[in-house]
Amino acid sequence: MSEQLVRHRRSAAPAPGSRLSRVARWCAGIVESRGFKMAIVVVIGVNPLVLGVETYSLAGSVGPLLEALEWFFRTVFVAEVVLRVLAYGRRPQDFFRQGWNVFDVVVIAAAFIPGLHGDSAALRVVRVARVARLLRFWPALRTILAALLRSLPSVGGFLALALVTLYVYGMAGWLIFGEVDPEEYGTIGRSVLTLFVLLSLNTLPDLIEQGMTLSPWTLVYYISYVVITVNLLLNILIAVIVNAMEEARRLEMADRPAADQGGDGVRGDIDRIMISRRLDDLRALVAELERDLRIDRAGPPKAGPRER
Repeated sequence: MSEQLVRHRRSAAPAPGSRLSRVARWCAGIVESRGFKMAIVVVIGVNPLVLGVETYSLAGSVGPLLEALEWFFRTVFVAEVVLRVLAYGRRPQDFFRQGWNVFDVVVIAAAFIPGLHGDSAALRVVRVARVARLLRFWPALRTILAALLRSLPSVGGFLALALVTLYVYGMAGWLIFGEVDPEEYGTIGRSVLTLFVLLSLNTLPDLIEQGMTLSPWTLVYYISYVVITVNLLLNILIAVIVNAMEEARRLEMADRPAADQGGDGVRGDIDRIMISRRLDDLRALVAELERDLRIDRAGPPKAGPRER
């Protein structure tokens, strides 16, 4: 009698959370599939094309189609976020621990703000911001962006050094050429502007030819400026950015989950998620077995007078 009761309980009452685990595994399989990622990338890429079509005069004739496409994009993006959140199973809050996930939610949810509708400029800005979501699917671009952000403190020091150099050479140019060439070096502002344009080296031959007739210090002035600014300072800037990119790449590799640690063709982070979910299922199964054992220990129900 007790065995029949145990079998009935096992068949009638599934393990708590097992249905949620199946849904989470199903969503995780979809989110991690290559086809799903490629589809989202295509939708993100088509979104700015549709936005660009609206800038042409023919947008009026295809206005309803463009509006329908916009709502299609919104639906796809919302479904994407929902699937990614469900893939975390019982811990959906872990989805918001990654900055890119929070950025995706903000950009997608901003399109549903009541004040953003029609052809408002704010809505167009939100739609343009969707293109930045490609960074999540393109690790190389993400590394470059991280490198640029990390290089900002060093670039700030470089800009300060460049401004000091431009100011010093601007004052020197004003002292040497100020009276004879007021159009280029008449004030400190004009001097700095002339030297800033000279960074491209396009105007260097003309300035040297013009300056040789005005002052014998022309060659020393321009050659030293080119060596210090165009060569030395720009090489320092390149070194700062390259160093920041190497650091960003190392951090990216450190944060990136190990690929296929178990040799089973599944990424390391997916292995950990699946193991965690299986442990949850096993805990639920053990809890159910303990309840069944308590029923067995209680013994079968006592027989009535007739059964005796």
